[in-house]
Amino acid sequence: MGVRIGVLALQGNVSEHIDAFERALETTGHGTPSPVFPVKRASDIAGCVALAIPGGESTTISRLIEKNHLHEPIRTFSGGIFATCAGMVLMATQVDDPRVCPLGLIEMTVNRNAFGRQKESFESDIVLAGVGGGPFHAVFIRAPVATSAGAGVHVLARVGQGIVAVEQGKHMALSFHPELGSDTRLHERFLKNLGF
Repeated sequence: MGVRIGVLALQGNVSEHIDAFERALETTGHGTPSPVFPVKRASDIAGCVALAIPGGESTTISRLIEKNHLHEPIRTFSGGIFATCAGMVLMATQVDDPRVCPLGLIEMTVNRNAFGRQKESFESDIVLAGVGGGPFHAVFIRAPVATSAGAGVHVLARVGQGIVAVEQGKHMALSFHPELGSDTRLHERFLKNLGF
């Protein structure tokens, strides 16, 4: 049976996440038939082992999650969640913006747009704790950071402004966009943590 992975398709890099997970599944020997597909309704989540929450605008995604009755189905999802940029904001227990209704799935406090506006977006090679293969080329676009993390959170990477990559249980949250490059090590690590 294939590894069903849903990508929340309300806003953001949906096709890029689908492509990155398909490449990671191929690399880990879990290629076809392993559907990676867009999720727009709560019923789409059924049977998934993992869900990706792409970047975008966190207040907009939060509002669309509520509008589409997805908050509780995502919050109670038994599989792993791979969240990037705005997805990291949504995974937090506390967010610096009252317009965001966080899912509370990773014990951390997150500041939206921690690096500034769109023009302050940048790329950087970062070191990921416990991830071999050398530095990871990370793309930060209006990125958030976690300013604090609970005792059960494994911090994978920090930069001067704060924490930019974490794991807790089955979940992984990143303030950058690994789906925009060819390096699938983080997608592969996420899948391995799920037993694939």
